[in-house]
Amino acid sequence: MSMPGMGELVIIFFIILVLFGAGKIPRIAKDIGSGIKMFKKSINDDSDDSDNKTDK
Repeated sequence: MSMPGMGELVIIFFIILVLFGAGKIPRIAKDIGSGIKMFKKSINDDSDDSDNKTDK
């Protein structure tokens, strides 16, 4: 299975635009971005905690 081409991406974006509306797309993108940011922060915090535990 290959990556979708430009035509397929345009169709997918159009379907998302119709389903969610133009007003909700920026909010959804912001929520996804903040979720990824929190996930990365928790991973870094956990790895820092495990480094500290092994140092003791």
